[in-house]
Amino acid sequence: MTAKETMTDVAYDYLAKRKKEVEFVKLWQNVCKTLDIPEDRQRRKKSQFYSDLMLDSRFASLEGNKWDLRHRRKYDEVHVNTDDLSLDDDSDESKDDIDNSLDITDDDNEDNRY
Repeated sequence: MTAKETMTDVAYDYLAKRKKEVEFVKLWQNVCKTLDIPEDRQRRKKSQFYSDLMLDSRFASLEGNKWDLRHRRKYDEVHVNTDDLSLDDDSDESKDDIDNSLDITDDDNEDNRY
């Protein structure tokens, strides 16, 4: 371990040696032990570590809160099909209604010239 090794670097090395996925708890325990993170700081660091894993493209989040290295996984295991996602539209107005309500003609602005 080097002095500037990050939590995700430690996790990467650990997963690379194991050759298979690991539960988050076990991965976190290894990071804490390797970096000698004091118990009083572990709770705060745990959420930072989880966020870092999610944002680091080297890692793949799997079912059952398990993690692995992305390059060892099939495409279907690590990518979400966004075609099936829908956005919630709380508005009752349609897009055309909104566009029409923003239409301003010169007649509407005759009295409001600057």
